[in-house]
Amino acid sequence: MTTRLSRDAFTFFHPLRVRWAEVDPQNIVFNGHYLTYADVAITEYFRALGVVYPGDLSREGGDFFAIKSVLEYLAPAHFDDQLQIGVRVARLGRSSLSFNLGIWRADEALTQGELIYVHADSASRRSRALPEWLREKVRGYERYAAQE
Repeated sequence: MTTRLSRDAFTFFHPLRVRWAEVDPQNIVFNGHYLTYADVAITEYFRALGVVYPGDLSREGGDFFAIKSVLEYLAPAHFDDQLQIGVRVARLGRSSLSFNLGIWRADEALTQGELIYVHADSASRRSRALPEWLREKVRGYERYAAQE
């Protein structure tokens, strides 16, 4: 990601307050916690879509597996900061979802990234097509169409 993401690109935001345990000796959020923030926000994104994760996918024998995570740190977050985590589906592949992620403190961009998950059979872990019902939920929710 070389271009800075705009807040306007996101339909969904999840608020999160930085806890003391997430701050390192430099008095900033330890970098690894940002992936936890992303995971929490993606779970809440699914909830906003009306998808019970992982239950709705596991009924059909599928699940999501992370295959790529890229984060760019633009400015640090600190203890007790109130963050807004934006999540959007940027791309719907045959068997994958690409999420864009943005983290802001008020209007200041702190982090941006991309997370890619592949939909696969739970037992064999072989990729399988995204369910059409999930595609429809994403298309109906996002303000800007995901690339397909």
